Amino acid sequence: MSKLIYVVDDDKNIRELVSMYIRKEGYSVKTFDNAEGVLAYFDKDKPDMLVIDIMLPGIDGYELCKKIRMTSDVPIIIISAKGDDIDKIVGFEIGADDYISKPFSPRELIARIKSIFKRTNAPQNTNKIKIKDILIVLDERRILHKGKEIEFTSKEFDLILYLSKNANKAYTREQLLKEVWKCDLDIKTRAVDDMIKRIRKKLQNSRCEFDITTIWGYGYKVES
Repeated sequence: MSKLIYVVDDDKNIRELVSMYIRKEGYSVKTFDNAEGVLAYFDKDKPDMLVIDIMLPGIDGYELCKKIRMTSDVPIIIISAKGDDIDKIVGFEIGADDYISKPFSPRELIARIKSIFKRTNAPQNTNKIKIKDILIVLDERRILHKGKEIEFTSKEFDLILYLSKNANKAYTREQLLKEVWKCDLDIKTRAVDDMIKRIRKKLQNSRCEFDITTIWGYGYKVES
């Protein structure tokens, strides 16, 4: 069964163009011109990914992303005419997995979609990292606690994996933005802090011993 991608944009021409390219790659597509439609339909046919424009009528793309993140870890790509660094950071802070600025090449968007699915799909062979009471299954991109999976977004998994592979080494927020988000910005952002807060909540809900340690005045690390 092909993966389902929601395309959310109030511009009919962009919806049709993006949908055409996505379908050519063998994916299924459901289009929406507003956030309310997405929220009403979401539980009826859950998508494998959403491509969301920021400038939507009514509930905007940022708010839609926030609402989805309250109940789902589905990958989200934000597209926007706003290309400023601060807009990208806001997108990352609210849980988006990627951000692409208009005007953009549909082929670039397809490449981003494939990249995210490549990271989230599970090959047959597995490599594992065991730290305290969690098991990170790299090739399946799963994190297990006492045999039970804890669900994380793609970017949350990337952050946990990066810190775990480099256990006992502290990283600044700027280093993590560059290495995990592939984002080299000179402005201050709480994207890292907000994501770690979400990760910690999930770990605490599962009563994990594993945690991400704050190095006050510097950054974060994972202790083995």
